[in-house]
Amino acid sequence: MSDSGEFVQSLARGLEVIRAFDAENPALTLSDVARRADLTRAAARRFLQTLETLGYVRADGRVFSLTPRVLELGFSYLSALSLPALAQPHLERLSREVGESVSSAVLDGADIVYVARVPTRRIMSVGITIGTRFPAYATSMGRVLLAALPDADAREIVAASHPASLTPRTRTDVDAIAVELEAVRAQGWALVDGELEEGLRSLAAPVHDRSGAVVAAVNISASSRGDADEWRERCLPALRAAAGEIDADLRLV
Repeated sequence: MSDSGEFVQSLARGLEVIRAFDAENPALTLSDVARRADLTRAAARRFLQTLETLGYVRADGRVFSLTPRVLELGFSYLSALSLPALAQPHLERLSREVGESVSSAVLDGADIVYVARVPTRRIMSVGITIGTRFPAYATSMGRVLLAALPDADAREIVAASHPASLTPRTRTDVDAIAVELEAVRAQGWALVDGELEEGLRSLAAPVHDRSGAVVAAVNISASSRGDADEWRERCLPALRAAAGEIDADLRLV
């Protein structure tokens, strides 16, 4: 937490209350919110009542949930960001070509955040929508985005995220992940098979801005069926082509 006199602690705590809700916890009691936001029950009650008055939270008996109005908080960012709008038609074309779900994400701290998506079927136990976050170390798009950073910075982010075993196949050793990131830097793509969720395979490539910096990643995700290398060889050319087309559009912005 910042020691600056400019830091507004009450705003930070209010945002933590909003962040207490997620896809796995869409409805919470007062006690749940207090625990997840690390607040006293009295403080959590004040924040929830304020958010309810402003229209960001609704109460149903003892249970609270967010309202669609919270989308306004991110809409200005997404509206100003040209990437989702530019990427969407390319993602739709790529999805039709490979017959799989495709997405685009950016790096936010130690997480990836989805900014565009074309789903073909439900392939994860957790639904993915715009704004969904996953730990970067366990995702193909995350590894592409981490690999674009200097090695020391990428290691610091991975270590700070305290890698945990999401499945029996998840890499959690920081050195092992760093070796994988070095391979991703060299080859220009990342394949993750069963590390984020069992039965899920994903292939990602980077997206560059006009300066050549990696600003996002694009992926193809599918059920883990058949040989992973054969699947990669089939999908990678189309994925790279789509990423290149998005690069070209970003150079015109």
